[in-house]
Amino acid sequence: MTDTRFSTSDILQMDKPYRANFITSLSGFKSLCLVGSSDAKGNSNLSLYTQVFHVGANPPLIGMLVRPDNVVRDTLNNIIKTGFYTLNHVHPKIYEAAHHSSAHHTQSEFSLCGLTPEYSEKHTAPYVKEANIKIGLKLAQRTYIKLNGTILVIGEIVEALVPESCLQPDGYLDIEKAESLTASGLDSYHTTHRLSRLPTPVVDTALAQGTEVAL
Repeated sequence: MTDTRFSTSDILQMDKPYRANFITSLSGFKSLCLVGSSDAKGNSNLSLYTQVFHVGANPPLIGMLVRPDNVVRDTLNNIIKTGFYTLNHVHPKIYEAAHHSSAHHTQSEFSLCGLTPEYSEKHTAPYVKEANIKIGLKLAQRTYIKLNGTILVIGEIVEALVPESCLQPDGYLDIEKAESLTASGLDSYHTTHRLSRLPTPVVDTALAQGTEVAL
């Protein structure tokens, strides 16, 4: 392949839509989750997020980047006011509905997108009933990033609902078996194909080929 080289100056001179597509694709494949929340009156809200990532296992923490709050961010406001929200993996049967939720709707995205809110006794935020993997979280920390005004939201897991068939004996969760999708850019959705699971590397040992972890 022939490379095209871009400097910082080149990137900053790109048209806004072009730059957004370029930069959001450049970082690679991203997680894809519907974030469920409710306001203080119990009105449900649903938004699609691709900036979701593992923060720690003890305590169990998941991070999420939220765009600057210089406009109304219902999801962020709901999380701050109620303290709870959910993450729901997107799969092939609901990805179009998930994409539709990203518009600035004035009504509940659940009804507009044909998805069903599902509630737990553990917290007040709605899950997406149709999702295969669902995570309930309690707001643990909120940090403003001065560089660009985005907000890092860190939640502590209070509940996780996963298909029994996808949970392996060593704790590994087979998200490919759960049909979880990934995303690139702003509007591109992808299925995955696992190459293998590899064992933990041994210090000062030469690379050995063909040592997959059995599933």
